[in-house]
Amino acid sequence: MSKERYLITSESVTEGHPDKLADQISDGVLDSILEKEPMGRVACETLVSTGLVVVTGEISTGVYVDIPRIVRNTIKEVGYTRAKYGFDGDTCAVITAIDEQSPDIARGVDRALEVRESEMGDEDIERIGAGDQGMMIGYACNETEELMPAPISLAHKLARRLAKIRKDLVLPYLRPDGKSQVTLEYEGLRPIRVDTVIISTQHHPAVDMSQIEADITDHVIKPVIPEELLDGSPRILVNPTGRFVLGGPQADSGLTGRKIIVDTYGGVVPHGGGAFSGKDPTKVDRSAAYMARYAAKNVVASGIAERCQIQVAYAIGVANPVSIMVDTYGTGKIPDQKITGLVRKHFDFRPAAIIRDLDLRRPQYRRIAAYGHVGRIDLKPVPRWEVTDRADAIKAEAGSLA
Repeated sequence: MSKERYLITSESVTEGHPDKLADQISDGVLDSILEKEPMGRVACETLVSTGLVVVTGEISTGVYVDIPRIVRNTIKEVGYTRAKYGFDGDTCAVITAIDEQSPDIARGVDRALEVRESEMGDEDIERIGAGDQGMMIGYACNETEELMPAPISLAHKLARRLAKIRKDLVLPYLRPDGKSQVTLEYEGLRPIRVDTVIISTQHHPAVDMSQIEADITDHVIKPVIPEELLDGSPRILVNPTGRFVLGGPQADSGLTGRKIIVDTYGGVVPHGGGAFSGKDPTKVDRSAAYMARYAAKNVVASGIAERCQIQVAYAIGVANPVSIMVDTYGTGKIPDQKITGLVRKHFDFRPAAIIRDLDLRRPQYRRIAAYGHVGRIDLKPVPRWEVTDRADAIKAEAGSLA
């Protein structure tokens, strides 16, 4: 294995970042609909700006949900509760512009091509076609406990810690908006040290920058970054512009789905391009990405590869994927072609099977709308796609293929 040294960087944002606020509102609407009607069709998009929230998209449901109330509650739970923060859940304007799902799309989702062409097969599973065309990516590696790339794992932990000390009033001058970024130096496949940590946090205007830098180092960075990775005097940058008072939607508009790399693997591997938040599980750019993560994580947990990337692709209205590709970056103990066969055998990538196996009809999405949709073993219960219950079966069968 090569011992070449190189740098990898990933970023995260806090729940008060405008884009993440939009994601949480969209997933809050989705959860509220699924709670009353698990079969509801939702594609909800949110825009936040100065004093304004616009919720739009295509929603087909027979139940009523109070979207303005969901919007205001989400904003206040995140921490925008006072006008001096630049945004206030009680006073902002909320506009809704909702239409129903296109009947042309619904036709292919309601009754997949396989069922329309033939009444043969398992109609309960094949009846749902993919909600769109496209490719989805799942990935896992053995760098961290949650089998995620270390840079994005640390960036998320820093962002969560920053939000926690704000909410716990450890540093009462902090405000909701914030970002983190971590650069790790690798030797071969192993992260060996932190090269750079960047924390940008919104704050009260009267607080001195030297105090913010010392407090963030002591209360955020040191409790999160393992001591062995801090050897070598890493560069630490706190609010590198020197001031971050104006933040949130007042400083920058936010949109649902604009943080897709933060939501997944931090840029370590490709992204299919589709966003997650606000979409019901018939949309495979969400559900199939979760299934690909589930499969990749079980492959790595089985020990037959140190890294595993799975690409799955669909045609709209067709249940079976048009392709599945596995890449273990040369770390597989058996050829990638054989691992692809194991993935196809142990994981059913048809939309209805994904929904069934990952229990995607229940409300659970607002809680993953910030700090990553994958790798979330910090949550209770752990999302179904983070469980490694098929690793033993994969390991046993791989042994016979070696």
